[in-house]
Amino acid sequence: MSASSAVSAVVPAREHVLHALYEAAELEHTLMCTYLYAAFSLTSGQAEGLSAEEAEAVMRWRRVILDVAIEEMGHLTAVWNITAALGGAPRFGRGNFPIDPGYLPAGLVVKLAPFNAKVLQHFIHLERPHGSSEPEGDGFAPERAYVRETRGSRLTPMGVDYETVGEFYAAISADLQALAAGIGEEQMFCGDPALQLSSHELDLKGATPVRCLKSALAAFATIVEQGEGAPEHSEGSHFQKFLNIRQEYEALLAKNPNFSPAVPAAYNPVLRRPPRPEGRVWIEDQQAVQTVDLANAAYGLMLRAMAYAYTLPSPSPEKAVVVESAIALMRVMTVLGEHAARLPAGPSNPDCNAGISFLALRDTAALQSGEPARRFLIERFAELAAVAGNLPTSGDDRASRSKALLDHLSANVARRLGDPKLSAPAPSVPQNAGPPPTAPISAASSAELEAAHGIEAAESDGLTLLFEGKRCIHARFCVTGAPTVFLANVVGPWLHPETMGVEGLVAIAHACPSGAIRYHRKDGGADETAPPVNLAAIREAGPYAFRAPLLIDGEEIGYRATLCRCGASKNKPFCDGSHHEIGFSASGEPATGKTDALAQRDGPLMIDPQIDGPLQVRGNLEITSGTGRIVARIETARLCRCGASGNKPFCDGSHAKVGFRSS
Repeated sequence: MSASSAVSAVVPAREHVLHALYEAAELEHTLMCTYLYAAFSLTSGQAEGLSAEEAEAVMRWRRVILDVAIEEMGHLTAVWNITAALGGAPRFGRGNFPIDPGYLPAGLVVKLAPFNAKVLQHFIHLERPHGSSEPEGDGFAPERAYVRETRGSRLTPMGVDYETVGEFYAAISADLQALAAGIGEEQMFCGDPALQLSSHELDLKGATPVRCLKSALAAFATIVEQGEGAPEHSEGSHFQKFLNIRQEYEALLAKNPNFSPAVPAAYNPVLRRPPRPEGRVWIEDQQAVQTVDLANAAYGLMLRAMAYAYTLPSPSPEKAVVVESAIALMRVMTVLGEHAARLPAGPSNPDCNAGISFLALRDTAALQSGEPARRFLIERFAELAAVAGNLPTSGDDRASRSKALLDHLSANVARRLGDPKLSAPAPSVPQNAGPPPTAPISAASSAELEAAHGIEAAESDGLTLLFEGKRCIHARFCVTGAPTVFLANVVGPWLHPETMGVEGLVAIAHACPSGAIRYHRKDGGADETAPPVNLAAIREAGPYAFRAPLLIDGEEIGYRATLCRCGASKNKPFCDGSHHEIGFSASGEPATGKTDALAQRDGPLMIDPQIDGPLQVRGNLEITSGTGRIVARIETARLCRCGASGNKPFCDGSHAKVGFRSS
């Protein structure tokens, strides 16, 4: 069937529709990789030879191209979800770069190349709407002309030809409508929607479960409107974004004909001498080989993790860990990809640098569910972290940065996926499970507690008073409400719980927003219990103050915590008062958002600080302003912790633009 034809009179087979979706997934996947590669090659400001004006423009282009790549990830997720909705297993593999003729239509050339005017024109051509006269970039002409489309009805699905990506999606949409009309939507959408990716795991527009024809067609419409095939002059489309970059690029070139916004990264780098060397760069420099090998391994592991995620029900703690780890690997790839683009390719190609090759494994199928998959992921993350520790630095902090990221990620995956509770069926989140199980705090000696956790302890007949200094934000409820118990600025013992009644001291502890003050009762009274409503108060020019059964990075930390939102704390994710030092300015009275009543208002609240990114929050939560006004009621959210979001308290991706570092 021609890609431009109307709804087919013959009902297409489910196999044919799935085959088209597999190609759509590979197409989105390859476009995402090419955009990332170009972004990795862009220079890093004045330190790499740009003027102030040029540096500002290139930084903005990098952000735009990375945003486009992230949106391609959203498109890919939408295609995966539609595939799963039809009962198929989402496709994670693809051909290696450059794509061989015949794999895609002749007019669709896909290869890795550093950013320049020709590559930018290539991107514009790829994203052009139907009827656009934008030409292909020089050097991207098809290797040969060919026709993939076959005439007549065939049982075996085969690729079709299409001029634009938007035209391809129109054809798939038509086939979906024909299939639904032929067999009925209930028969058509037979896949388990819980196996798809949703907003519980991924903050992307495409992460919306598909359950019917309407939601599938809406996903395709979003892909076309946002990216490939959007109508000309569509504000915010990929096509328009690239046109805007071209206009700026040409203006800067007019001012400075020597303006070069990118390093000379390789075209289509490979890690072994290829049987077809034309159009490819063989990387021989050993430092570059090590870097690209690690970057490719991170990329491959990301695909493995995403494939496994589609075998797990949503929402579930294990699925969340797997998806978050995959997204974190993309940050690792970014660091390594930029590093590789600045290393020499080797003696056979002395005039260009290396670059991540996005090597595609022969198989990225999902692993066996449960213990085998968790064991594989834990082992593989540890292997990557060990190799990162041996990368030569060569004066580029990206190598050490990749090590820090992988060390953190490996430890996090080992702790969370190694949790024996994951071997039992995972409860839904949010859930009516009450507070997380916590062992009572024993009346250990101060010396034992200090040695283990940096916690001071003091005894009275009625309770053990505990103080964790690194979590204290000096709210002063203690020294003003119980001045005989908490003696500020003294030499020697300063905690004296014996000077106050147990109930009064318990009330003081509960008023401590940071959770620095806790206690263990010895008089038979109840220790602290979970609040009836999970709350997060936004403090004016200060942190988030949480009250809930809290699990941070999977660790139970009690019922109170103040978490940094300025980005400057030296004790992340906790606040340490650095917002005062940097003059952080942020309203405690943001605009009211979605405040629909929650079916449940308590239960465990899971907060997973993303590497160099926001706080991923899951569970029932009411976010309030400093004056107590309801700002939002949510079950999942990404809260800004870099201090730069224009949509506080929620993340808008600014952490990448400002170079936020979580460690």
